[in-house]
Amino acid sequence: MARIALGLSYSGQGYAGWQSQPSGNTVQDRLEQALARFAAGPISTVCAGRTDAGVHGLMQVVHFDTALRREAFSWVRGTNTFLPADIAVQWAQPVPKAFHARASATARRYAYILLESPVRPSVDAGRCGWVFRPLDGDAMRAAASALLGEHDFSSFRASGCQARTPVKTMTRITITRRGAYWRFEFEANAFLHHMIRNIMGCLVAVGQGQQPPAWMHDVLAARSRDAAAPTFAPDGLYFLGPVYDPAWGLPSRCAAYDWLP
Repeated sequence: MARIALGLSYSGQGYAGWQSQPSGNTVQDRLEQALARFAAGPISTVCAGRTDAGVHGLMQVVHFDTALRREAFSWVRGTNTFLPADIAVQWAQPVPKAFHARASATARRYAYILLESPVRPSVDAGRCGWVFRPLDGDAMRAAASALLGEHDFSSFRASGCQARTPVKTMTRITITRRGAYWRFEFEANAFLHHMIRNIMGCLVAVGQGQQPPAWMHDVLAARSRDAAAPTFAPDGLYFLGPVYDPAWGLPSRCAAYDWLP
């Protein structure tokens, strides 16, 4: 048996998230169906990070074991033949049995793309969040600095979160703007269910002047979901991918990265 790692990108608009469900309308379901058709047999995948309904993936990484021997480019082209247009394998690579798409990741990265405009999105509907009130970037950066380091992120945790602990380490948050679009990037060792969308709700509240930057300290310290702002829309959230030790030799980017503002 060989272990293969795949990197894939997808638009999450039409799917009920990553994880397989009885409905069959998830990204994992579509990927495994395509792999099974190409390999002429069932294949089960393990992903680096699950995404919710409506959330996009630029560099989701999965691994699977198979007895089928094919060149890396064959896994890419063959699987893509059976995938819908909004999901595409970007690369494939054989990896040692010690590699695990989830457990081998040292960190995970997300981006949230937010449109600031009096008018709602049109051609980019479903691919970006939206606010119609102006945002203060310096205020949001000051608030975000409170989240850096190791903290109990219970205030940003969904009620159905299955993580064993709410304690995570946030290593980087950057907030930039290009034209009408804001780009928020987050990197941490791991994330809780809805954690980024709940953080975004708080950052937007600060950016619009509804709360002062210091309020983020209070929300974090409360360790209660009731202390934070409502969960923000999934539309603008992108899983940028996991971070692995370079020794694994896996790509860290794909062409889709250059599409985002």
